[in-house]
Amino acid sequence: MKKLLPFLLLLAACQPQQVAKPAATTTAPAYLNAAYAPAQHQPSVASMTAMGRAMFFEPSLSVSGKLSCASCHSPDHAYGPPNSLAVQLGGPGLNDMGTRAAPSLRYLQNAPSFTEHFHDDDGDDSIDAGPTGGRNWDGRARSGHEQALTPLLSKHEMGNFDAAAVLARLQHGPLAAQFRKTYGENIFEQPEQALRWALMSLEVFQESPADFYPYTSKYDAFLRKQVKLSPQELRGLALFNDETKGNCAACHISQIAPGGAFPQFTDYGLINIGVPRNNQLPANADPQYFDMGLCGPERTDLTDHREYCGSFKTPTLRNVALRQRFFHNGSFTSLEQVLRFYVQRDTAPQKWYPKNPDGRVHKYDDLPPGLEANVNAEPPFNRKKGQAPALSEKEIADVIVFLKTLTDGYVVKGA
Repeated sequence: MKKLLPFLLLLAACQPQQVAKPAATTTAPAYLNAAYAPAQHQPSVASMTAMGRAMFFEPSLSVSGKLSCASCHSPDHAYGPPNSLAVQLGGPGLNDMGTRAAPSLRYLQNAPSFTEHFHDDDGDDSIDAGPTGGRNWDGRARSGHEQALTPLLSKHEMGNFDAAAVLARLQHGPLAAQFRKTYGENIFEQPEQALRWALMSLEVFQESPADFYPYTSKYDAFLRKQVKLSPQELRGLALFNDETKGNCAACHISQIAPGGAFPQFTDYGLINIGVPRNNQLPANADPQYFDMGLCGPERTDLTDHREYCGSFKTPTLRNVALRQRFFHNGSFTSLEQVLRFYVQRDTAPQKWYPKNPDGRVHKYDDLPPGLEANVNAEPPFNRKKGQAPALSEKEIADVIVFLKTLTDGYVVKGA
């Protein structure tokens, strides 16, 4: 019997076992509703890009029937505004003015999702860079497809009442056949899926390298060692990087990343630099109205964080020389003005801010009282009234010449 025991134990182990069946569930897996989840009718990247491109240039998706994404984000202007308006006009009659300038849509492909505590991939994880990432001037959109819905629904832009109105315009407009061909004949019978694909189409198009991150500037050619910068361009680059002069590279990173990626000329951070109030904007006619960026009014989840008030996204400086308006409220009209403001904000504040009835300069006039401590004071904002600015007029000219090397479309001779 003892000799048979091991055999009997082995035989018992080989018998079919009763396995408990998983409990029945009616809840679909979470990934099925995720933006990037696969679908039964999975379109190709090429077809999604084509669909997104068509939508981007299609004015029938707006209430006016005359405004497309490209109206405010022109491909001839690095997908930024094509004119000198502080903010672009939209709404039913194309005469509504919002509160923020249209940014360039180029070089956003690496923008991280928003976080209050960001750690750069620079080998030192002990440094908390603070609020960083996201889309829009206040970082509230977490992705390209989430951001794409904002202008479609904004009353100051394309003006649709809700997502259903967007889909109705798409279903009954000139792009309906292409949308069905791309996503299935019955796609409009599934409104949630149709909206998801519409927004994903716009995101995929805006991830197209040739259109949105071509890296074809003279500075890119310089980094590839294909060309040399002129003596003035090199002086401007040095001043741009110098921590005691322009200190621009502190936020607008100009060096190749440790992993080899070319610089985006932004750290994706949000910062308050005390930009003057733009009294051309209708909203600012109300003295009680303040656009405070990260803490409202457009963004609503951080309204209790008073220390964030007045902070806006650091935009890329790539193609900045193509712009005619600068900062989140479009208050400046030239790069010369911008550079002078940076170095004279505190040395000659009377040049940039209005006076109170008592004759004193009202610094940081686009912030409610009590938030002055939020304004950045790092170089070149570390000087006192009456001191020499960090950059002379000649040095400002050198920096601007360098900034012009960041414009895409440079052709390397003999290449």
